Amino acid sequence: MFTGIDEVDWATLRHACGSAADVPGLLRGLAATDPVERAGALDGMYGVVHHQGIVYDSTLACVPFLCALIAREEVAERGELVELLISIGQGHGLRGSADAAVRAGAEAFAGLVGDRDPGVRLAAAEAVVRFLDQPARVLGLLRQRITVERDDRVLLALAESLGLFVRRHPAHADEALDILLMLGTPPYAPGLRLAALGQLAGCAPHLLPADLVPTVVGLLEERSERRRSGHHLDSDPDTLAWRLRRSRPSDEEGADLMRTLHTALGGRLTDRIALLDGQLTSPDLSDRCNGVWLSAGLFREWRGDHSATVELVGRQLDAGSDLLRDAAVSVLGDLYHLAAPAADHLHALVSARPDLWVRRWGRGAPPTLGGPLKALARSGDPRATAVLAEILARPVLPDDLGRVIVHLGRSAAPLAPALRHRLGRVPLDSPETFDHAVPLLSALTALADREAVPEVLRLLRGMPEGVRSRQRIVESAVRALDAFGGGADGVVPVLRGLLGSECAAVAAGALWSVEGDAAAVLPVLVRELDGVDAGRRRAAAEVVARLGSSAVAASPGLSRMIAAECEGERTVGACALRRVTGEVERVVPVLRSAWTEHPRVRGAIAVCLLDMGAAASPLLDLVEAELAAPRRHLVRAGGHGGGDVLEDERLLGVCREVWVGRRR
Repeated sequence: MFTGIDEVDWATLRHACGSAADVPGLLRGLAATDPVERAGALDGMYGVVHHQGIVYDSTLACVPFLCALIAREEVAERGELVELLISIGQGHGLRGSADAAVRAGAEAFAGLVGDRDPGVRLAAAEAVVRFLDQPARVLGLLRQRITVERDDRVLLALAESLGLFVRRHPAHADEALDILLMLGTPPYAPGLRLAALGQLAGCAPHLLPADLVPTVVGLLEERSERRRSGHHLDSDPDTLAWRLRRSRPSDEEGADLMRTLHTALGGRLTDRIALLDGQLTSPDLSDRCNGVWLSAGLFREWRGDHSATVELVGRQLDAGSDLLRDAAVSVLGDLYHLAAPAADHLHALVSARPDLWVRRWGRGAPPTLGGPLKALARSGDPRATAVLAEILARPVLPDDLGRVIVHLGRSAAPLAPALRHRLGRVPLDSPETFDHAVPLLSALTALADREAVPEVLRLLRGMPEGVRSRQRIVESAVRALDAFGGGADGVVPVLRGLLGSECAAVAAGALWSVEGDAAAVLPVLVRELDGVDAGRRRAAAEVVARLGSSAVAASPGLSRMIAAECEGERTVGACALRRVTGEVERVVPVLRSAWTEHPRVRGAIAVCLLDMGAAASPLLDLVEAELAAPRRHLVRAGGHGGGDVLEDERLLGVCREVWVGRRR
């Protein structure tokens, strides 16, 4: 197994922690008889030799020895070593070399497809497709194994490998598709039939049955009836280990089967929503739990009217299962106002379970709002206000209360006196000043509560230097004064005193709101635009835009910004330049390029287009395309990203205003 291992100059090779001199010991540990030693060696392989999927020169040097290990039946847990080789072959860093190195030893995988260890057979099914460059032989190995395999997990892996085979070898796909079609029909088990349908959906959707949704729902029901559960979902003690287990689906195989199918269906939203309807109304708790988690992927990636599905997710709050309740709360909490169809269910849970209002973490960590109440408030439901008022009266506040209140809008106005009171009690020289003050400031800013001026000035005047994150506290306080506007005593001297500080631009914006005197703030803003700090330049440009044509002296600085490397700086500069000078010719190309190449700035650009009115007509095609796009704007190729539903919904809202306003 280790012939030649001592001839490798391991000390000159590298891994994540430096010299690879310790790698021979790890390789020998993989063959140890002691299971603890084997586990430690495998951890070391993933922890340093193949850290986070990176392939180092030492990783490549390990491949021949790993291939030798998987060929020896006396080596335990060889399936995990095959999985390690698959990961190395797909790793990054020396990716081309890694793929070639694993392919060079791929003959070993062929002999493992029929190994007596089901864990080895399971891993080998994928490995032989990925790395053995003999398509006809590979297909023969898979076909032969399917005829004799009796392990359900291995059969599922064989079905997945057939789908992978079709995608990698389209010239040999027909026979593989015939096998998948066969596996998708009786008398094969419902789980295997679901797996076959998932693979067909991904590589040959035209072969799916016309009655896909009722077929899948029926197979789910049949599979649930057959499945033997090892324990009752809600009978275990409230230990850390159990809480970690509860955070995952109780039926991970079923979750994987349905996730594969949903992912393959992609934009076929009618089918996916109907499938979720079937899952969320299933009599089986695990099927419903899997449906809840899969609905999150739908909401996160795809736009549309999801109200019926959201309401079904809300019903899971009443199911009497902590597992299901926690899953539904987690999903609804990330939907913000889109969770409104489930608000009645959330309110019922909040009313019935005051013990869930606040979540305590222990070990000195501050409490946070409980998931059900947070989801209700984020949905904008005014019924959350009364409960939050009770919490505000408690001695210790949840750490995130202020950040959640902002989503209630004006319905949170009754909370303003309590918020002011709590802000007035925030210690000025504590390590926790930032944690306590900024969320409260955010809430009072959202409410534009002018009566909070004394408490805000107390922070600005009284905080000593050296307080943790002092600058961020000052900025939040100044933004609050900006939102409050003029009319309060003592504000102007404090703001003028900050015009030479790091938050000069923000202070200038607040002073403009209070006094409306462009001459008093324009020199400060021009100075900030000429500075070296990009963040301060952006802050200055945002304030300059508010001044409009009275800030024409700032146009040279804004012109420099539209040539900056950072798309965020270019966008802010272009929007401000248009507002100050009315110029469109130079601004439009900058905004078009930023919109197309950097989706994260689309929200800011849309606000600019709304302000431009008729002058935005050269860019209306972008707005029209955005409103027609079914996918959320932050989703990357392959369906990744797009997690911020709130940001996408805000973009759509502004785009609708721009589109409606085009006719005015």
